[in-house]
Amino acid sequence: MSSITTSVIDTPVRRSVEQTCDDLAWFALAVVGLVAGLTFREYGLGWDDYTHAEYADLLLRMYGSGFHDTGALSFANLYMYGGGFDMAAALLHKIIPLELFETRRLVGAVVGVIGLAVSWRLARRVGGPLAGLAALLLLALCPIYYGHMFMNPKDAPFAVAMVILMLGLVRLAEEYPSPSPRTVLIIGLGAGLSIGSRILAGLALVYALIGFLPVFIDEIRTQGIREAGVRFLHVVYVLIPGLVLGYLIMGLIWPWSIIEPQNPFVALTYFSHFFEKPWKEMFDGALVSVPDMPWSYLPTLFALQMPEVLLALAIGGAVGTFIMLARRGVPARRKTILLMLTLAASLPIAIAMVKRPALYNGIRHFVFVIPPMAVVGGFAFAWAVNRLAQNRRAWQPVLLAAFCFGLLLSLGEMIRLHPYQYTYFNHIAGTVRGADERFMLDYWGLAFKQASDELREQLAEKQEFPPDGRKWKVAVCGPQRPAQVALGPDFSIDWRSHAADFAMTLGEFYCKGLNAPVMVEVKRDDVVYARVYDIRGQSITTLLSIPPP
Repeated sequence: MSSITTSVIDTPVRRSVEQTCDDLAWFALAVVGLVAGLTFREYGLGWDDYTHAEYADLLLRMYGSGFHDTGALSFANLYMYGGGFDMAAALLHKIIPLELFETRRLVGAVVGVIGLAVSWRLARRVGGPLAGLAALLLLALCPIYYGHMFMNPKDAPFAVAMVILMLGLVRLAEEYPSPSPRTVLIIGLGAGLSIGSRILAGLALVYALIGFLPVFIDEIRTQGIREAGVRFLHVVYVLIPGLVLGYLIMGLIWPWSIIEPQNPFVALTYFSHFFEKPWKEMFDGALVSVPDMPWSYLPTLFALQMPEVLLALAIGGAVGTFIMLARRGVPARRKTILLMLTLAASLPIAIAMVKRPALYNGIRHFVFVIPPMAVVGGFAFAWAVNRLAQNRRAWQPVLLAAFCFGLLLSLGEMIRLHPYQYTYFNHIAGTVRGADERFMLDYWGLAFKQASDELREQLAEKQEFPPDGRKWKVAVCGPQRPAQVALGPDFSIDWRSHAADFAMTLGEFYCKGLNAPVMVEVKRDDVVYARVYDIRGQSITTLLSIPPP
């Protein structure tokens, strides 16, 4: 009788808690969307923006010409990537009253919020409403993910496509061996978008093959090897429409991939080897050639650039997954789902540690592992809360307080760094102040937008004009095309400092500190991100602190 009474009492309470978690998740998504909508214009251009915009024009020209203009199929090396994000931004630019690069920032924000929503639903499906809310907050307050979603045209959209595919694979594990049409659709959409963005999406096949082993083993044990094989073939047959859809989506956003059947494998081979002239980057206080980065590159940067709360929960969730695999009482489907998510969050890093490919620009190429990290972390948090509810209820407020404190730490740094959240380093690293002399921060050169805006404002306030009716000449140490876009048509850009009026430099190791009046200084946490010097009348031989390679 008492157990029945408890059940009756607990059910409304449980439903109330679940509804509150869902309401808070919707509220969090709305807040992120509102903040992103108000601030997307404040994010500058990076090294790749201009080139990606050119790629979009070539792709649209190819489609508009009925495939007569095929310049997109040989443009730089971008033809080996998909251009879905670039084309979407270019098409939207034609119908909304925003500049092209503002439109690209807006589309990035929209795609990033979609990634948040999908990660929420994925974690909710795996661990319930509390896990979903926790994963959403962990991802939304991860400065690396949030910062990259505005300005990274390759890696951030790829991360979102991959989490869509993971949602499909999780649904497949739940519904095996009879996936619903919606699950087939999600798998096709995720596969097409992810492979059509980067060939690295093929890793999802590895997640699935390894992750589904518990289900396959259980099927063989309970159904027999013959029946298990028949059920597996049935699943493959049902998935065919989704795979066809995925292939069509891949071809639409990455047309080069279907010109020749072997092209995706050509791209895989191409990206398996370093394809540019080597240069050096700062890692742990030393200049290292990018093909020679140590195996510790990624684990070090993830340890120092993930928020502490996300790092702790993701590691705890991964350890818990491998412990769970050895337990007989856990359903095989549960093992498969958590194993796939844990592999998605960790296997790419492990492979890179073993294979040691060329690594550079921090962890931007591995942004796609952050959403599954958040999902695993959200599940771990919900599991811990439920476990404490059964054994040590008095400790629940302590866990919740620690979780909220960790989120607030990250939020405070995001506000302080805005709009350079992607340069974030956690308190283990001593924040960006402690990381400044050891690692690269604004390697993308986003600070040139703020530096350019402030330079124009100063010249306007002082009513200064370039001599002899010519344009102002600005020597740049950093990405030149973003500087040109940010400065506008009244300025000419060059890397040479001879006869320049001003010098604009990033606060990175390869830009020399000049003995000249500083007009503009962009700083965060007492760290210089960019400077503008007045070098009129001075003889500056170079802006580089080290000779070019």
